[in-house]
Amino acid sequence: MWMRLGRIQASHPQVSDLHEMAVKDSKEGARLVWRQKPEQQQWLEAREGAYLLRTNLTAGTAADLWKKYMQLTEVEAAFRTLKSELAIRPLFHQLEKRVKAHVLVAFLGYALLVTLKHLLKRAGSEYSPAKVLKRLSELYSVDIVLPTIEGREIWLRRISKLDEEQQKILHELQLQLPERLEPIQIQKCSADSAIA
Repeated sequence: MWMRLGRIQASHPQVSDLHEMAVKDSKEGARLVWRQKPEQQQWLEAREGAYLLRTNLTAGTAADLWKKYMQLTEVEAAFRTLKSELAIRPLFHQLEKRVKAHVLVAFLGYALLVTLKHLLKRAGSEYSPAKVLKRLSELYSVDIVLPTIEGREIWLRRISKLDEEQQKILHELQLQLPERLEPIQIQKCSADSAIA
């Protein structure tokens, strides 16, 4: 009975301190005896609908403490974003310079994500940063290789065609993709081919 009582209290910690419970022997056997603590009623009414914070930080006012707490939640949200939306997973580096480089890349990725979030908010967009990243990651650059009569090759780099949603996203962000990209210099095995 004590074990079951312990499980019930563990399942309902928000009200377990409001009741006094005990297992007592009687003529019929062990019985559960409980009563509500009247002295806890005022505490119950005071804490309903309230957000309680306990901290070891010192703050001048409750507003200052709340501001510090909000900063903490923003940092925690940033780490969740790094793991979920940006898909940056923990890496276990052995050298300090690699750790610093990883932190720098993670920070830059997060800074770009926050910038994107603010641009979307300013534009009054219905899209979340995660949705925008997903939709724009579906764009591809394509190399068109045109052989010439002289045996050379002309390389043209183009971006895949945007669908309506992608066009809407870029319009809201006031971004315009170039029609043509500069091709990457590719080393060819053939000595007589060139990149135009």
